[in-house]
Amino acid sequence: MSLTQTQKQEIIEQFKLKEGDTGSSDVQIALLTARINQLQEHLKTHKSDNSSRRGLLKLVGQRRHHQEYLKKKDPARYQAVIERLGLRK
Repeated sequence: MSLTQTQKQEIIEQFKLKEGDTGSSDVQIALLTARINQLQEHLKTHKSDNSSRRGLLKLVGQRRHHQEYLKKKDPARYQAVIERLGLRK
């Protein structure tokens, strides 16, 4: 159910800031968004899977914290990441 190694590498390549970057807020937000999207699809078919729903809510909270940090540190980069991922904010 998690992201495969190749999927992670593709996301990292798209959002990295420099060579070897895997931990920047941009990359973390993108990885969390991909995992959230997978869990949303899973929950559409398995409506009573409450443990996965709890995991989804935890991931959304983590992503929100990364977004708030990025918004505070670099608002222009925050807007660019949000637009690239198609998130509402």
